[in-house]
This record gives sequence, structure tokens and C-alpha cells, in this order.
Amino acid sequence: MIKEEYKYLALTAKIIGCAMAVHKTLGNGFQEVIYQRALAIEMNLAGIAFSREYEMPIFYRDEQIGTRRVDFLVEGVVSVELKAITKLEDVYPVRYFLILHGLR
Repeated sequence: MIKEEYKYLALTAKIIGCAMAVHKTLGNGFQEVIYQRALAIEMNLAGIAFSREYEMPIFYRDEQIGTRRVDFLVEGVVSVELKAITKLEDVYPVRYFLILHGLR
């Protein structure tokens, strides 16, 4: 039985595999949009359903207070945000933790 906190493990593993294939092929140095287009190709080839530039509602205390556009919403359950950076700053894990908690 899969633990509740790992219920999308198989899907996220496929997404990560697609992202690694893109990175292995393209390497570093391109604009984010290039990686987005390449990831879309990889996910299509892998048979993964997704929406690009998906606008998601943000909630505070059960009230919608705005929206946020994510690069990909995969199979309606996993949001994927690409970053074309050379170094992952300390702020990124906190930022995405907060984003994920604001989305439903």
C-alpha cells in the first residue's frame, strides 16, 4: 500500500525522468521556455497528460484570493514549475512550499 504522502510517486518519477532526459539532451544555458517546450515533448512521448501555463486558484482560509500560473499541471494533480538557473538559492524551497500550500 502506498502511503498517502507518496500517492503520486509513480507520476512524479515519470515527470522527473522526462526532466532528466531534457537536461541530459540540452544541458545548461537555454532560456526557460526552451526547457518547457522540450519537457512538453518528453511528456507527450511518455504518454503523460498535462496542461501548459495552467492558471490555478490560490486560497487563504478557504477563500480564493487570486490565481497563479504554473508551467505545467500534470494529470490534474501535480504542478511543475521549471527554473532555468545556474544555482538553486536557499529561498526556492521555502517559496515553493508556500506556493504548494496555497494551491488546492
